[in-house]
Amino acid sequence: MKTADIATYRLINQRVSGSAFTKAAEVVSWLVAMQSQEYAMAKWAIRLRLPRSTEAKIEDAFNKGEILRTHLMRPTWHFVTPADIRWLLFLTKPRVHMLNAPYYRKNGLDNRILKKYADLLAKILQEKTHLTRDVISEEFSKRKIKATGEKLALILMYAELEALICSGPRQGKQFTYALLDERATAEKRIFNREEALTELVSRYFISRGPATLQDFALWSGLTVKDAKAGTDILGSQLDSRIIDNQAYFFQKGLADKRPSLKTKPSFLLPDYDEFGISYKNKSLAFNILDVPGKKKPIITFNHSFVIDGLIAGSWKQERKVKDIKIETSSFIPLTTAKSKKVEKAVKDYRSFFRT
Repeated sequence: MKTADIATYRLINQRVSGSAFTKAAEVVSWLVAMQSQEYAMAKWAIRLRLPRSTEAKIEDAFNKGEILRTHLMRPTWHFVTPADIRWLLFLTKPRVHMLNAPYYRKNGLDNRILKKYADLLAKILQEKTHLTRDVISEEFSKRKIKATGEKLALILMYAELEALICSGPRQGKQFTYALLDERATAEKRIFNREEALTELVSRYFISRGPATLQDFALWSGLTVKDAKAGTDILGSQLDSRIIDNQAYFFQKGLADKRPSLKTKPSFLLPDYDEFGISYKNKSLAFNILDVPGKKKPIITFNHSFVIDGLIAGSWKQERKVKDIKIETSSFIPLTTAKSKKVEKAVKDYRSFFRT
């Protein structure tokens, strides 16, 4: 295994290349958690791993609760499955609460008040089921509680972290909240922190390897010490290699499978996609050449496009009433063959959001 192979192996393990998934929930389950801060981009991220799916089908899976959206890990919005949501919250919420503590204090929210408001919110949702953020604010106001802006966001996140609420079906373009007990009736049984940690470490390195302990810590919001503890417990269940003086962990037997040209896809990369957000050293995914007279690009994963398995440029879109206009800009020379791959990637993206 060489440094140059790492990005391709990651595309294989993340199932951007060679996916056999047929449902959105299968994609999310494989990746354990997918950042969904930008909802439209997150749907496109699922589509990259779900051949021949449509935006409507993925939206339907979300509305039915086959995939859920909530805050956990770093924290930010993530897609997760009903089977995984509770143990993920159990494992990652202590550090999220720690990170949120200064914001809780700034908004006058101590533990007692947060619990009181979260319990009240659960009671409101028992009575009125799926509610938008604005309606929840109005319900608090009826009870003489002023909860808007950052304060409301923190109350909602606290209730998510405490496994009381999660995403409900959308009302038009608006998101709603629902009781977690309503949306997640089946769950994977995890009984203690060690089991939860080992589960997350195992599934991370299998679905995203080759990756380092530092990569896992950045992605999960946990610590390098946690990552090491998990890999120590797993032992020979994972393979590892030292590459450029860095230890990389991955699925057992992966190094015996050499990537082929077919495993190096071309596509428009969604903002915050797991291909980038899962790793600390993001430069391994970029095709950056020393082109005379051309300034090297700033490494970013916002609106990038991939050619033959490596990021090679950027794209921007202009949404119109019945169409999407895409402009691309490459930071490497494009052959005719590579230009056609970019054109096809643009066509696939536009088709997904127009169907």
